[in-house]
Amino acid sequence: MIKGNIFFLLAAALLCSYTGTAQKKMQSKKTAVFSNVVYNGDDQIYKNNPLKPDEFYTPILQGCYPDPAITKKGDDYYMVCSSFAMFPGVPIFHSKDLVNWTDLGGVLNNVSEFNPHDTGISAGVYAPGITYNPHNDTFYMIVTAFSGGLGNIIVKTKDPMKGWGSPIKLDFGGIDPSIFFDENGKGYIVHNDAPDKGKELYEGHRVIKVWEYDLTTDKVIPGTDKIIVDGGVDLSKKPIWIEAPHLYKKNGKYYLMCAEGGTGGNHSEVIFTSDSPKGPFKPASNNPILTQRYFPKDRANKVDWAGHADLIQGPDNKYYGVFLAIRPNEKDRVNIGRETFILPVDWSGEFPVFENGLVPMQPKLKMPAGVTNQTGKNGFFPNGNFTFTENFTSQKLDYRWIGLRGPRENFSSVSKKGLEITPFEVNIKEMKPTSTLFYRQQHNTFSFTASVDYKLQSEKDLAGIVCLQNERFNYVFGITKKGNDTFIILERTEKGQSKIIASSKIKITNTLRLQVKAAGDNYEFSYAVNGVDFENLGGTVSGDILSTNAAGGFTGALVGLYATSANDAHP
Repeated sequence: MIKGNIFFLLAAALLCSYTGTAQKKMQSKKTAVFSNVVYNGDDQIYKNNPLKPDEFYTPILQGCYPDPAITKKGDDYYMVCSSFAMFPGVPIFHSKDLVNWTDLGGVLNNVSEFNPHDTGISAGVYAPGITYNPHNDTFYMIVTAFSGGLGNIIVKTKDPMKGWGSPIKLDFGGIDPSIFFDENGKGYIVHNDAPDKGKELYEGHRVIKVWEYDLTTDKVIPGTDKIIVDGGVDLSKKPIWIEAPHLYKKNGKYYLMCAEGGTGGNHSEVIFTSDSPKGPFKPASNNPILTQRYFPKDRANKVDWAGHADLIQGPDNKYYGVFLAIRPNEKDRVNIGRETFILPVDWSGEFPVFENGLVPMQPKLKMPAGVTNQTGKNGFFPNGNFTFTENFTSQKLDYRWIGLRGPRENFSSVSKKGLEITPFEVNIKEMKPTSTLFYRQQHNTFSFTASVDYKLQSEKDLAGIVCLQNERFNYVFGITKKGNDTFIILERTEKGQSKIIASSKIKITNTLRLQVKAAGDNYEFSYAVNGVDFENLGGTVSGDILSTNAAGGFTGALVGLYATSANDAHP
């Protein structure tokens, strides 16, 4: 016992010494200081479609906020989305009226419990469900986590405003889980899964399973699993990727709503009904109830890929559906990513149907009666065209700023000078947490401008802006050293292969301003050594590598404030 105590004390002393040394090293490192950041969205569709006093825009969440799920308690609505390897995981929003939303940050914000540090950007965590259970006054968020061996997990809270409990692992496979509580208090989980072994009929053949859920142990009950949909609406037509299931109950009947067709051009939403939550489920005769797949590919102001939906009763007791869709650019490339849209839903008949969800979608909707549109004001999340100005004067960093594969607090802090980033010895092209503060690209036409101050010490140092679709497809635009000289460089990385597009020796005479501007597929990078007069570097370059068309994956493009001490881009 005494030996054990001595060993413990020695270990503690060594740990303190190591921690002190590490902190000194951290403090002695030079920081890159970013200030006066301005993001300006300027899409033509919003100029052509100004709002009337009783209207609001859809998407309600622009940028990479896919796979929405929604619930309510009283007149409080809570909505969650996928976040993949972005951190914190599972962004959550609050509203009183389905129009004006407040950003509450991320549900999974403890890196010791959710740590996507070694995953590709499209792994991490995705397709959440959120459900309020009135029987025990508890909110449940359930999701699939592709990191740290977590798998399907559930977290709980009495109040989403005050944070969430620790993840509880659930003992089943598959993806896209959601939880449903019946009027008698019983719990059920539905999710996408592979067919039983040896019964897969074609590529993309999936099934929907249901489990009974024990609320006292927070576990699925072994042996209660059952396949309730095999393949989709019509197995003879070989439907692919039946997924994102949600259970509802209305007028004594159970309804199962799912996405079908894959999250691309054939995406749709379909619905089934049953007398029991365990089936058998019969598809509606009028499926799909939401899709954009039937229209000309070259239509103007195209919204596409609509599906992966969830339903809720609005403040006017009318039903609404939130779902993902995309707004591609003029070359049909998806740079912004999959966004959260909303439509009213007509459920006056047996089955719900998304109003105007089976015709080309429009950017404006009528608000629920009595609602005032405050988006972009009074702390509410903006949509349409807007300008976001960040001077980093607030002690609390806006939740729109996110980390990748780890917490933003691990490398950034706010000071009187602005945002200070302590560079990691990690390059943006590595599958590790990077010292980059990211903002989602939310428009096809936008500009993003920032001031940067960094005392470069060697060619390993770089600070600037990064436009990123993933670790293998990105642009880096910033300053580095070559000998005693300072250079500004623009680097393009495609399929993991990097190329310097342009570089120029510069002498910074005042605050260095960096800017990226996009007009659809055309991106331009400019700098001002005196803080005012911008010069273009590299001409007009293609945003192709910032699209999922080229890069693959499930995310949208991010724009980041980037600093590294592992730079490999040399003029």
